[in-house]
Amino acid sequence: MRTKLTVVLSTVIVVFALDFWTKRWALRELPGNPQELLDGLIPLTLAFNRGAAFGISIGDDSRWLFIPVTVIALVVLASLMRSARQGDWLRQWSIAFVIAGAVGNLYDRVRWPRGVVDFIGPLDLGFWHFPIFNFADMAISCGAVALAISFWREDTRKRAGKVAEESADEGDGGSADESDGGKGSAKTSEAIPGGGPPARPAPSERRPGRLSADPPSG
Repeated sequence: MRTKLTVVLSTVIVVFALDFWTKRWALRELPGNPQELLDGLIPLTLAFNRGAAFGISIGDDSRWLFIPVTVIALVVLASLMRSARQGDWLRQWSIAFVIAGAVGNLYDRVRWPRGVVDFIGPLDLGFWHFPIFNFADMAISCGAVALAISFWREDTRKRAGKVAEESADEGDGGSADESDGGKGSAKTSEAIPGGGPPARPAPSERRPGRLSADPPSG
């Protein structure tokens, strides 16, 4: 349990610090002054998101919906972390990343009504402009994908183990039948030496001989 707590705390501290620092930089440098990275490949545009991740809007002011939803999600994630196996690092790190990203965005929703600070994007994909997001959104997305892979791997292992167990049970049943058949043959061989049909008794053995001599005289 101590190892899991270390994983969560270290991940939350690092991700939250990066998210907080990048948002603070965006608030200072980007208002009225959009910038670009990698020769315009990644635009940096300041935006305040009151909706869900990646700028998905579900209303003008939904902070009081997302705050309790986020708290409930954190409780569920903490339960998943507690039930994770000690050596399942993929499960532990993926949950830690989702928790860290959720805490980063929760901090923005609690501290002011403007919403979550987003600044990466919009990305021009040619057919669609990907919504503006932040570092916390990246942590949530990467962690969610890794968590899905972790659950898929666990389900695959369980299926493989079940198939192996069924095969082993079938093998044990066949061995038991062969063993019983061998014992029956051995008993038959013991009852019938040579393995053939029982020998019929000779005629002299079937009926006792008749006394033909007369009793002695005088």
